[in-house]
Amino acid sequence: MTAPLALDPARSALVLVDLMDRIVALPLEPRKGTEVLGTAQELATSFRSAGAHVVLVRVERPGVPEQPPGSALVAGLAGDGDIEVVKRTIGGFQGTGLDERLRERGVTTLVFGGIATNLGVESTARAAGDLGYDLVFVEDAMAALTAAEHDASVRLDFPRLGTVVHSAEVHFTAS
Repeated sequence: MTAPLALDPARSALVLVDLMDRIVALPLEPRKGTEVLGTAQELATSFRSAGAHVVLVRVERPGVPEQPPGSALVAGLAGDGDIEVVKRTIGGFQGTGLDERLRERGVTTLVFGGIATNLGVESTARAAGDLGYDLVFVEDAMAALTAAEHDASVRLDFPRLGTVVHSAEVHFTAS
């Protein structure tokens, strides 16, 4: 086990991608969507308590008159002061104003969780890396449609982009 990751709450944000009822309900691996959601909610509570930012990203399908049922964030996930972003591409930065909103708050480190590991999470993280953010990936706060897809991101791609941790390793520096 690695040493706990010490984050500066004033410069960190938790980014949770696509935690919507219709996506959490999909058959996911290596853990169920409800398990990802539970870990994400614990992380969000921890971030809010430390005074760090929480970003909630959800997808809307472009060009349709109505979104499919279950397209809102899971009830109870959003908290006061959270940044909510609606994306219309795989990643959460393109055309959403997310970068500007994070920079206004002095955020330099992004901690990722969500569904699907290899799609929305990875696409958002790659854009964040290109924008110069430090990246942290919470492995047990993610899942994909297959374990192989999840593992490829977590074992091959994410270590090249940032730091991969377990949720128990995420802590904050004292202010």
